[in-house]
Amino acid sequence: MSSSVTLGKKVPDFSLPATGDQTIRLSQLRGSNVVLYFYPKDSTPGCTTEGQDFKANYRKFQQAQTLILGISRDSVASHEKFRDKQGFPFDLLADSEEQVCGLFDVIKMKNMYGKQVRGIERSTFLLDAQGVLRQEWRKVKVDGHVAQVLAAAKALNN
Repeated sequence: MSSSVTLGKKVPDFSLPATGDQTIRLSQLRGSNVVLYFYPKDSTPGCTTEGQDFKANYRKFQQAQTLILGISRDSVASHEKFRDKQGFPFDLLADSEEQVCGLFDVIKMKNMYGKQVRGIERSTFLLDAQGVLRQEWRKVKVDGHVAQVLAAAKALNN
């Protein structure tokens, strides 16, 4: 399946259940830049580190008028535990049906202990205040990634 999102184009509207007993709809976030970061699994080492990096820079993202949303296939209940334990100040969205994962084409075949498994390829997308995709990072390595996203978010406001 090819990706339905294209750099320089508006991202199709979607809504997903999220932490804080809410449903987040993309179109309701207009007026702010939005970081959508897709990660493989709650409470795993890389995903925890990535979330912690976003948490550490949360104020800077706020100053850049940028919202942060994490997305994985885990349930809202799993997300609530992960968010509470890590103290994330942003919401996590549950895409158990892979609706938004499919839209962004982040489901890939990966090697896990020698077996082929379908999973989320760590990826981040930056949307401007009008919902237009301005930047994407695929096959993300956690170290230094959040700093790159923050720099791009700040650049959107200049």
